Amino acid sequence: MTITTTVSPESYEEVQAAICAHDQIVVRGGGTKPALSTAGAGAVLATHRLTGIVEYAPGEFVFTARAGTPLQEIAAALAAHGQYLPFDPPLVAAGATLGGTIAAGLSGAGRQRYGGVRDFLIGVRFVDGQGRLVRGGGKVVKNAAGFDLPKLLVGSVGRLGVIVEASFKVFPQPPRYATVRAPQPSLDAALTTIARLNGATFDIEALDLLIEDGAPVLYVRQGGLATTLGARQQSLMTWLGGGAPLPAVEEANFWADASAFIWAPAEWALVKTPVTLETIPVLEQVLHAHGARRRYFGGGAAAWIAWPGDLAPLDAFLTQLQLGGLVLRGATTWPFVGARTGASLAARVKRVLDPTNRFPIL
Repeated sequence: MTITTTVSPESYEEVQAAICAHDQIVVRGGGTKPALSTAGAGAVLATHRLTGIVEYAPGEFVFTARAGTPLQEIAAALAAHGQYLPFDPPLVAAGATLGGTIAAGLSGAGRQRYGGVRDFLIGVRFVDGQGRLVRGGGKVVKNAAGFDLPKLLVGSVGRLGVIVEASFKVFPQPPRYATVRAPQPSLDAALTTIARLNGATFDIEALDLLIEDGAPVLYVRQGGLATTLGARQQSLMTWLGGGAPLPAVEEANFWADASAFIWAPAEWALVKTPVTLETIPVLEQVLHAHGARRRYFGGGAAAWIAWPGDLAPLDAFLTQLQLGGLVLRGATTWPFVGARTGASLAARVKRVLDPTNRFPIL
């Protein structure tokens, strides 16, 4: 049976009623990650009417917004006060929402310095599979100790409940950015340089490894005052033993295109997987052999993989490496590939929050 019903609640009470009225529910935010909201039966619960910033205290560096709020709207409100979401959520321009970003657990290249989405989420409200409105955390950075429900929902892909509201801490945004492009003689040399940079004191905003025409290239981004950024870039290039600054316009476009996945063919599957500097060389062999495109980010902590064709070979290989992947788009009815670390804990939590499996199996 295919999905035939879409419900678009405007209030938290309507979300509760919609969940109780359907045996199976699939949650959809902005639709920018279609593989996460694919199912064969039930109803789609669309969050596009659950929008708006509920509370924003620039002086406290925190905000609360409803889950369907587009990240573009939040970014604009923060920018008016010189603030931003440092974890650099992807697909902002495409219409990604706050709730969808939490549910997918997605962070961008900016996670390098400050951490990912789970490090900035301080409170959440969600409706579980029994129609209960549940609150975890709060609206201030210092909250009471206890089971960390907000973190539990990061990466839950709509399988534990419907996120309806979230609170985040934010940071001041650097007034300027600059990026050094540094070609590397080999993959081993690139990984060695990344390891050294991860332990250096350059205040790096982003550190990405790309394979361009078969050769590894590092992109190292710094942020700060225009009066000091040039000297800091020069110091970095001296330390690297080479490299060149990207022109200002090219620099901005480079990171915007990365966030929008311009480099990944739209008809290919797009997968995010955590990696380590040790697993990248082995992974590279398979990705190269299959003609996949890839981008390693976060100082070698994660990879975006654009995969052509059937995902089965990638699934098998990631399982062999004990790596897991999340499929954001592509022909699949199951958004996970590779190993599922923590799956048993997630299953136990799901039995408490969604005992009748109204949401898809986790």
